[in-house]
Amino acid sequence: MVRVRFAPSPTGNLHIGGARTALFNWLYARAQGGKFVLRIEDTDMVRSKKEFLDEILNSLKWLGLEWDELYHQSERFQIYREFANQLLSKGLAYKDGEAIIFKVQPGKIQIQDLIRQEPIEFDAAVIKDQVLIKSDSSPTYNFACVIDDALMNITHIIRGDDHISNTPKQIILYQALGFSLPAFAHLPLILGTEGGRLSKRTGATAISDYRKMGYLPAALTNYLLLLGWSPGGDQEIIGLKEAAGKFDIKNANKTAAAFNLEKLNWINAQYIRQLSDDSLAGLLRPLATEKGYLGDNFDGNYFLSVVKLFKERINVLNDFADYSDFFFKQELDLTPEAQKRLQAKDYSREFKLLIERMKSLADFNHPAIEQAFRGLAAELGIKTAELVHPARAALTGKTVGPGLFELMEVLGQERIEKRLSRFIKEGI
Repeated sequence: MVRVRFAPSPTGNLHIGGARTALFNWLYARAQGGKFVLRIEDTDMVRSKKEFLDEILNSLKWLGLEWDELYHQSERFQIYREFANQLLSKGLAYKDGEAIIFKVQPGKIQIQDLIRQEPIEFDAAVIKDQVLIKSDSSPTYNFACVIDDALMNITHIIRGDDHISNTPKQIILYQALGFSLPAFAHLPLILGTEGGRLSKRTGATAISDYRKMGYLPAALTNYLLLLGWSPGGDQEIIGLKEAAGKFDIKNANKTAAAFNLEKLNWINAQYIRQLSDDSLAGLLRPLATEKGYLGDNFDGNYFLSVVKLFKERINVLNDFADYSDFFFKQELDLTPEAQKRLQAKDYSREFKLLIERMKSLADFNHPAIEQAFRGLAAELGIKTAELVHPARAALTGKTVGPGLFELMEVLGQERIEKRLSRFIKEGI
């Protein structure tokens, strides 16, 4: 049976690179009918923090990457020491104070990588003797890795190619301990948009932060998958279940991919469009409540109408809170552009007539609103745009947004009258 593992260290949050590694391991396990093992590398007792562990676990669950088995290296110190003592007794290691150190023997080391076409060769002569157990009794990374991978029957090690330098160090330990070698697959790193290493500025943000920014988990896993693998053809939208039916680590990309936030936003927008209106409203309600837009007795139908209006216009959930504020505020804050538009002339007469036309409509829907609006502009002898722009500024406090007639339908006659009246001078 195929058994893979993802081994994060709780010394920091789960970021894009680690999440992709977890995803590819999870997919390979599911594709092969195997097991996905989560192993927490918490041997650094000083730097390992519970808050980081919680963030990692919650992020994996949010992404839909549930594990089959869970281990903590901090609970396995005695196991590592026993194997170190075995190497000592065989004369393959020696002590330096309280530390136990492995003696590296000369020879050639070859890595048969599942992703790369050519074998990777190393000369053991360039590898220094390796510390197995440090003087504080904690194991080193490579030693603990080898012991755990062997005892947990890990068949395939899938990780970033920044670990290639660790692989020969681990292979010689496998051989010294008499363990069978697993298959190795090293994923090319994810690059920033400018070609360098991924940074916080170019997308190396914690998964929990992407969640807070309003990305959907299915969209994020979809995008991470494309940063190293393709479902074939022109297909770009693919869910975890479908991907698991097609995934093979041998078909992973052999070259690095660049993180592109615009592409992620596009994919996220596609997943938003696929949601039902009610489902989207359910996701947006906490955000709107946090912003103070919704009280205890909010109008659910009104909120749903606003959601429908923005469904095709937002890329991330947080866009809704930023774009829709004018639907929920009692007093609008005008943008500088809106202020400039309304100060260009006195619109008292136009707004007063517009209020009257809106109040006279028996069917208050956007086709009827548009017809009345255009009719009024014609009667005033002006282009429709000359009335549209100031009306939008007065009704929304902005100069851009959804179609004016559609948003007027959602606002309703009462709100329209109140907001336009704010800009009508007495005596008109």
